[in-house]
This record gives sequence, structure tokens and C-alpha cells, in this order.
Amino acid sequence: MTAGAGLRRFREPAPAAHRQRAGPRCDLCAAGLESGHGHVVDLDGRGLLCACRACRTVLTHPGAADGRYRGVPDRHLHLRDTALTAADWEALGLPVGMVFCFRNSRLGRHVVFYPSPGGATESLLPDGAWRQLMAAHPDVADLADDVEALLLRRTGDGVECHLVPIDTCYDLVGRVRLHWRGFDGGSDVHRELDAFFAGLRARPGGPAIRGTAHG
Repeated sequence: MTAGAGLRRFREPAPAAHRQRAGPRCDLCAAGLESGHGHVVDLDGRGLLCACRACRTVLTHPGAADGRYRGVPDRHLHLRDTALTAADWEALGLPVGMVFCFRNSRLGRHVVFYPSPGGATESLLPDGAWRQLMAAHPDVADLADDVEALLLRRTGDGVECHLVPIDTCYDLVGRVRLHWRGFDGGSDVHRELDAFFAGLRARPGGPAIRGTAHG
């Protein structure tokens, strides 16, 4: 297969007959998906697409598919040495106890979202606050645009910090929506969150799929 033919499937919709096959299919080429399949980010549509291993691998290369799609990496890092404090949290001006932040390359800036019963809700980041945080804690600066995020959770006097793939954040958003009850979420959602973050702390870090990182 030539490079042009290989990338053509990212510009043309999958044939209708393929889309109608039973079972989960790659959103890009309609191949069957394995359990625990990966994702790519559609930078124009600002959405996640399910992807087979072959498509996701191709789209890890800069400029693939005319730069529209970007493969989501496997890297999970618990940043234990990133000593974010309650003061750091207050400086960010965040009204909630859990957020994720990533750099949107199309907008040319960092964006912050928090999981809510209505989905991922954007929170305005004060001018300069993110750059000040990065300067004080350079270990959080290594984020690939669009596909990696810094996931923060306020815990008492400190802040739990994880570098995660962007699809992990949207997995968290889905869990919050599913389990939220009442005004404060209820006991079920708090148990789900505790289990989710315990899982992040327990897992080993994965290999990075590098994009353009910015400080």
C-alpha cells in the first residue's frame, strides 16, 4: 500500500457496507476493534474516534492525514513529586475539586475542563496562571498537544496530579455522568472517583506517543 493510499482512508468515509457489519469497528477504516482499543483525536471536530491499532499507529506521526487526526498515547504517570499545594490550586481560580487541562493546538492555548453531571464543562483559566504553574513545576510541562492532559484532584491540603491520555479524562467524565445523584453527586460517585484514582496510582506508566509539547 502506498503512503497516499494508506492515508486516503482518513479523508474518505468508510463504505456503508463496512459500517453496517456487526461488532465494534474502527471509525476510520471500519476494521474490527479489539478489546481495549485505542482512540484518535479529530482536531477539526474536537471529538474522540475509536481506532484500530494500524490507524492509530499511522496517526502518531506528525502531519499524518494532513494534521487532522492525532493518535492518543498510552502514557499514564502519577506525578508524585509534583508538590502542588492548596495555594497553587487557589491561584488557578478553579471553583471545583477536580479538573483536567490540555493544550488545544487549534486554539493555541491551554484549556481546562471539569467533569460534571452534564459532561465535560469548560472552566476559564486565568491569564498567566498556567505558565506560572509550569515554571514552578517543570515536570508537568511535558504534555503532547491535544492528546495528553494534566488531571488534578484536590485532596485536603494538597493536589493529586496525573499525566494521562485525553481519553482517560473522558472516561472519567462518563463515570461522573453515570453515577451522579442529587446536588453533591452522592456516595456512589464518590466511591467511583476514589476507585478511579486508586487505579491510576496503581498502574505503570506507558510509552509516550510524542506530539508537540509546549511550556
